[in-house]
Amino acid sequence: MTSGTPPSGPPAAPPRVPARALAAYALLALPLTMTALPINILLPEFYSRETGLALTTIGLVLLATRLVDAVADPLLGAWVDRQKGGRQGGGYLRPILIAAPLLAGGFLLLFNPSDGLQTPARTTTWLFVTLVACYIGYSLATVAYQAWGAELAHDDAGRTRITGAREGAGLIGVLFGGALPGVLGFGALGALFLVLLALALWALWRHAPAVPAAGPAPAGNPFATFIVPLGTSRFRWLLAVFALNAIAPSITATVFQFFVADRLGLPDHVGLFLALYFIAGAASMPLWIRLARRYSLQAVWLSGMVASVIAFVWAYGLGPGALWPFAAICVLSGLAFGADLALPPALLARVIDANQHGGREGSYFGLWNFVNKLCLALAGGIALPLLEALGYTRGAQDAAALGALAITYAVVPCLLKLVAAALLWTAWRGQRF
Repeated sequence: MTSGTPPSGPPAAPPRVPARALAAYALLALPLTMTALPINILLPEFYSRETGLALTTIGLVLLATRLVDAVADPLLGAWVDRQKGGRQGGGYLRPILIAAPLLAGGFLLLFNPSDGLQTPARTTTWLFVTLVACYIGYSLATVAYQAWGAELAHDDAGRTRITGAREGAGLIGVLFGGALPGVLGFGALGALFLVLLALALWALWRHAPAVPAAGPAPAGNPFATFIVPLGTSRFRWLLAVFALNAIAPSITATVFQFFVADRLGLPDHVGLFLALYFIAGAASMPLWIRLARRYSLQAVWLSGMVASVIAFVWAYGLGPGALWPFAAICVLSGLAFGADLALPPALLARVIDANQHGGREGSYFGLWNFVNKLCLALAGGIALPLLEALGYTRGAQDAAALGALAITYAVVPCLLKLVAAALLWTAWRGQRF
């Protein structure tokens, strides 16, 4: 099916968002992403250490909760599209305010398992319920937040400026989320998260840029409108590239802490490596934004993919004590990672405009996040049990187990990146989106 468009013309280009308003919009990404790294990277080791749950159990809970979350995303996106009648942010602020308490409560309880959890079944239930609360709150806030940003610019340079500011702030939040637990503990992380979340919500309410007045809600069944984007070839091509590319870092993130602790023998340097990676990613945002002003977004994203593989594949050959070589890999791959954050959402905003589907931003980003979380679910639900089946357990030091860990961490993600790059090249040369 080709990309169908309604008879209405493209949206009028809004004025350039002032720097102060853009900062007020971007700030929310900081507390939102503070939760991402603890849940996606630190959680398996934390629950294995603090509660004694088996890796397979943790992996299956991650798979189940992420599937629940992923299935909810398209429905949440369709619901967000019908909330755009408000004044501030076209109604996007309302879903964010609803989502914030759910996310905050779930996150605080997740990393404070009750002392009364005395059996694996109770611990597993606690993990499942608090994760679902985190995921649903995060999903609702993120879909509305991304849809808001998609309406703030209608040219590639403007779109990349919006997404670059948002994702740059998000990387700072990821850095906080990764560093604070090791330095001050999860209690300090929770307290800072609450303070920054309250500040960000206030900034959105008072200073964030508004979008044009919303038109009529999308016609038809409100819980089926998320299917509409899939009827356009532009979106299907972009989504395929995005999905293949997203699986690679999802696998890496899932086994990162085990690789550093057991393959490199540097468990005390986890925070340092994460800091280098995300600081490099945040520092690279001005570069990717500048490149997006001069070259095709597809070409810039492709260069980021290739650079990521060149920088990261060397991790496979590292052995115990390789502190400085792995630190260099973290910096270089972090610089390349900035392209994966800034450019795909800008391309998605372009696709929405090209399809003349203004008013369906929530549906698009709901499906987008569904795919992203499905990739995380596959990584958590397959990589951890697979490692355990191959003989790897936390703390293993035999050659076969460490070899399986290195292949899973470094080789498989690079191969997936190359396949995604080939698909992006095909789409770019064929002007698919």
